[in-house]
Amino acid sequence: MKVPDWAYGVPPVSVIGESYCTPYPLELIVKKKINKLSSSQFEAFDLSGNLLLKVDGGVWNFKLKRVLLDPSGFPILTLRGKALAFRHKWKAHAGESTHDNSNILFSVKQSHPLQIKKQINIYLANKFKKKEPDFLITGAYTSLSFKVYEGRRLIAEVKHNFTLESFCKGKEKYRVKVYPEVDYAFIVALLVILDESDTP
Repeated sequence: MKVPDWAYGVPPVSVIGESYCTPYPLELIVKKKINKLSSSQFEAFDLSGNLLLKVDGGVWNFKLKRVLLDPSGFPILTLRGKALAFRHKWKAHAGESTHDNSNILFSVKQSHPLQIKKQINIYLANKFKKKEPDFLITGAYTSLSFKVYEGRRLIAEVKHNFTLESFCKGKEKYRVKVYPEVDYAFIVALLVILDESDTP
Protein backbone atom coordinates (compact mmCIF):
# COMPACT_ATOMS: atom_id res chain seq x y z
CA MET A 1 0.00 0.00 0.00
CA LYS A 2 1.42 3.35 -1.05
CA VAL A 3 1.86 5.87 1.76
CA PRO A 4 0.53 9.32 0.75
CA ASP A 5 3.08 12.09 0.38
CA TRP A 6 1.54 14.11 3.19
CA ALA A 7 2.21 11.26 5.64
CA TYR A 8 5.88 12.20 5.66
CA GLY A 9 7.14 15.11 7.76
CA VAL A 10 7.16 18.52 6.08
CA PRO A 11 8.29 21.84 7.62
CA PRO A 12 5.28 23.65 9.10
CA VAL A 13 4.21 27.02 7.73
CA SER A 14 2.79 28.82 10.76
CA VAL A 15 2.16 32.55 10.37
CA ILE A 16 -0.94 33.21 12.49
CA GLY A 17 -0.69 30.15 14.75
CA GLU A 18 0.24 26.46 14.87
CA SER A 19 -3.34 25.61 15.86
CA TYR A 20 -4.32 26.39 12.25
CA CYS A 21 -1.92 23.80 10.81
CA THR A 22 -3.05 20.21 10.19
CA PRO A 23 -0.82 17.18 9.36
CA TYR A 24 -3.04 16.33 6.37
CA PRO A 25 -4.39 18.20 3.31
CA LEU A 26 -7.36 20.39 4.17
CA GLU A 27 -10.09 21.51 1.79
CA LEU A 28 -12.19 24.56 2.59
CA ILE A 29 -15.21 26.26 1.10
CA VAL A 30 -15.08 30.05 1.54
CA LYS A 31 -18.32 31.91 0.94
CA LYS A 32 -18.54 35.66 0.41
CA LYS A 33 -21.78 37.53 0.95
CA ILE A 34 -22.38 41.24 0.41
CA ASN A 35 -25.10 42.27 2.85
CA LYS A 36 -25.22 45.97 1.97
CA LEU A 37 -23.16 48.39 -0.10
CA SER A 38 -20.98 48.95 2.97
CA SER A 39 -20.87 45.46 4.48
CA SER A 40 -19.41 42.16 3.27
CA GLN A 41 -18.72 38.90 5.08
CA PHE A 42 -16.58 35.83 4.39
CA GLU A 43 -17.13 32.45 6.02
CA ALA A 44 -14.74 29.47 5.77
CA PHE A 45 -16.12 25.94 6.20
CA ASP A 46 -14.57 22.49 6.06
CA LEU A 47 -16.19 19.90 3.78
CA SER A 48 -18.35 18.69 6.68
CA GLY A 49 -19.92 22.13 6.94
CA ASN A 50 -18.18 23.19 10.16
CA LEU A 51 -17.52 26.92 10.40
CA LEU A 52 -13.78 27.49 10.94
CA LEU A 53 -13.30 31.22 10.32
CA LYS A 54 -15.22 34.33 9.36
CA VAL A 55 -14.26 37.81 8.20
CA ASP A 56 -16.21 41.00 8.74
CA GLY A 57 -15.55 44.35 7.13
CA GLY A 58 -16.70 46.97 4.68
CA VAL A 59 -16.70 46.91 0.91
CA TRP A 60 -16.40 49.78 -1.57
CA ASN A 61 -14.93 52.20 0.97
CA PHE A 62 -11.50 53.74 1.53
CA LYS A 63 -10.72 52.32 4.99
CA LEU A 64 -9.85 48.82 3.74
CA LYS A 65 -10.08 47.18 7.15
CA ARG A 66 -11.09 43.56 7.65
CA VAL A 67 -11.10 41.47 10.84
CA LEU A 68 -10.55 37.69 10.81
CA LEU A 69 -12.56 35.97 13.56
CA ASP A 70 -12.77 32.46 14.98
CA PRO A 71 -16.22 30.74 15.04
CA SER A 72 -17.02 32.29 18.46
CA GLY A 73 -16.32 35.80 17.15
CA PHE A 74 -12.91 36.27 18.80
CA PRO A 75 -10.62 38.47 16.65
CA ILE A 76 -7.56 36.62 15.31
CA LEU A 77 -6.19 39.06 12.77
CA THR A 78 -6.79 42.62 11.55
CA LEU A 79 -6.11 43.38 7.89
CA ARG A 80 -5.44 47.01 6.93
CA GLY A 81 -5.01 48.10 3.34
CA LYS A 82 -4.01 51.22 1.45
CA ALA A 83 -5.29 51.83 -2.05
CA LEU A 84 -2.53 53.16 -4.31
CA ALA A 85 -2.41 53.79 -8.05
CA PHE A 86 -2.98 50.44 -9.84
CA ARG A 87 -2.14 48.42 -6.72
CA HIS A 88 -2.89 47.87 -3.02
CA LYS A 89 -0.68 47.40 0.02
CA TRP A 90 -1.85 45.49 3.07
CA LYS A 91 -0.56 44.84 6.58
CA ALA A 92 -1.81 42.06 8.86
CA HIS A 93 -1.85 42.66 12.62
CA ALA A 94 -2.30 40.06 15.36
CA GLY A 95 -5.68 40.27 17.13
CA GLU A 96 -7.88 43.34 16.83
CA SER A 97 -5.23 46.00 16.31
CA THR A 98 -6.12 49.69 16.52
CA HIS A 99 -2.70 51.06 15.56
CA ASP A 100 -1.27 51.09 12.06
CA ASN A 101 2.16 49.66 12.98
CA SER A 102 1.42 47.47 16.02
CA ASN A 103 1.78 43.66 16.14
CA ILE A 104 2.42 43.28 12.41
CA LEU A 105 2.65 39.63 11.29
CA PHE A 106 3.06 40.12 7.54
CA SER A 107 2.78 42.64 4.71
CA VAL A 108 1.40 42.15 1.20
CA LYS A 109 2.38 44.07 -1.93
CA GLN A 110 1.73 43.61 -5.63
CA SER A 111 5.09 43.18 -7.35
CA HIS A 112 4.27 45.26 -10.48
CA PRO A 113 0.92 46.44 -11.89
CA LEU A 114 1.92 45.93 -15.55
CA GLN A 115 2.94 42.27 -15.41
CA ILE A 116 1.12 39.81 -17.69
CA LYS A 117 0.42 37.51 -14.74
CA LYS A 118 -0.68 38.55 -11.28
CA GLN A 119 2.16 38.30 -8.76
CA ILE A 120 1.77 39.25 -5.10
CA ASN A 121 4.66 39.32 -2.62
CA ILE A 122 4.25 38.53 1.09
CA TYR A 123 6.86 39.58 3.65
CA LEU A 124 6.83 38.27 7.22
CA ALA A 125 6.90 40.60 10.24
CA ASN A 126 8.77 43.85 9.60
CA LYS A 127 10.77 42.48 6.67
CA PHE A 128 8.83 44.48 4.07
CA LYS A 129 12.08 46.07 2.76
CA LYS A 130 13.55 42.66 1.91
CA LYS A 131 14.25 42.09 -1.77
CA GLU A 132 13.04 38.49 -1.72
CA PRO A 133 9.52 37.78 -0.42
CA ASP A 134 8.82 34.99 2.08
CA PHE A 135 5.76 33.87 0.09
CA LEU A 136 4.49 34.44 -3.44
CA ILE A 137 1.00 34.43 -4.93
CA THR A 138 0.60 33.81 -8.66
CA GLY A 139 -2.49 33.92 -10.84
CA ALA A 140 -4.14 35.56 -13.84
CA TYR A 141 -5.66 39.04 -13.87
CA THR A 142 -8.78 37.61 -15.49
CA SER A 143 -9.51 35.32 -12.53
CA LEU A 144 -9.51 35.41 -8.73
CA SER A 145 -8.09 31.88 -8.65
CA PHE A 146 -4.47 31.72 -7.48
CA LYS A 147 -1.66 29.60 -5.99
CA VAL A 148 0.53 30.32 -2.96
CA TYR A 149 4.21 29.35 -2.82
CA GLU A 150 6.90 29.34 -0.16
CA GLY A 151 9.94 29.46 -2.41
CA ARG A 152 9.27 26.67 -4.91
CA ARG A 153 7.00 24.78 -2.50
CA LEU A 154 3.31 24.95 -3.38
CA ILE A 155 1.42 25.41 -0.11
CA ALA A 156 -2.14 26.26 -1.20
CA GLU A 157 -4.44 26.52 -4.21
CA VAL A 158 -7.56 28.68 -4.44
CA LYS A 159 -10.24 28.30 -7.10
CA HIS A 160 -12.85 31.02 -7.57
CA ASN A 161 -16.21 29.53 -8.54
CA PHE A 162 -17.74 32.46 -10.41
CA THR A 163 -21.25 32.49 -11.85
CA LEU A 164 -23.12 35.56 -13.06
CA GLU A 165 -26.22 34.54 -11.07
CA SER A 166 -24.37 34.29 -7.76
CA PHE A 167 -22.52 37.56 -8.44
CA CYS A 168 -25.82 39.38 -9.06
CA LYS A 169 -27.14 37.98 -5.77
CA GLY A 170 -24.10 39.30 -3.91
CA LYS A 171 -22.77 35.81 -3.22
CA GLU A 172 -19.48 34.26 -4.33
CA LYS A 173 -17.65 31.04 -3.48
CA TYR A 174 -14.06 29.84 -3.33
CA ARG A 175 -12.71 26.31 -3.03
CA VAL A 176 -9.40 26.19 -1.15
CA LYS A 177 -6.86 23.37 -0.93
CA VAL A 178 -4.36 23.81 1.90
CA TYR A 179 -1.37 21.47 1.92
CA PRO A 180 -0.18 19.62 5.09
CA GLU A 181 1.25 21.67 7.96
CA VAL A 182 0.21 24.97 6.35
CA ASP A 183 -1.58 27.67 8.35
CA TYR A 184 -5.08 27.72 6.83
CA ALA A 185 -5.99 30.98 8.62
CA PHE A 186 -3.07 32.63 6.80
CA ILE A 187 -4.34 31.31 3.45
CA VAL A 188 -7.89 32.56 4.13
CA ALA A 189 -6.47 35.98 5.05
CA LEU A 190 -4.60 36.10 1.71
CA LEU A 191 -7.80 35.13 -0.12
CA VAL A 192 -9.66 38.03 1.51
CA ILE A 193 -6.87 40.47 0.65
CA LEU A 194 -6.85 39.46 -3.04
CA ASP A 195 -10.63 39.50 -3.27
CA GLU A 196 -10.90 42.95 -1.69
CA SER A 197 -8.02 44.31 -3.79
CA ASP A 198 -9.92 43.31 -6.93
CA THR A 199 -13.17 44.90 -5.73
CA PRO A 200 -13.86 48.15 -7.62
